[in-house]
Amino acid sequence: MTTIIAKIRRADRMLVRVHPDGREEAMIGRPVGPMTETEVEAAALADPDARPLTDEELARAKPVPRAKTIRRALGLTQEEFATRYHIPVGTLRDWEQGRATPDQPARAYLRAIAGDPSAVLRALEAAPG
Repeated sequence: MTTIIAKIRRADRMLVRVHPDGREEAMIGRPVGPMTETEVEAAALADPDARPLTDEELARAKPVPRAKTIRRALGLTQEEFATRYHIPVGTLRDWEQGRATPDQPARAYLRAIAGDPSAVLRALEAAPG
């Protein structure tokens, strides 16, 4: 596998490949600019890996459980998240794997963690017991 590092130069909005020695090489012939909705749709339809889902595919898709989204955004493993926020790791796994759904208090707790994870952690550390 080859890794290519690229960036968009601020000055001219040109997409460039960055070589290990720091040289920059233009990757396309025109500057990268904002795309219209029509251009975005056309580009998505032309790329088999990025095409929009059909209504049927969308109906079959399973949503990512909120607990997993929050945990990943915080960069924590299941064990770290469960320990930090006092959630049994088995419960967290069940939520993330769709075997169980958080009840209303648990959903409120997850919303609090998502909104201000540091404040929730401080409150847990300050709580007696």
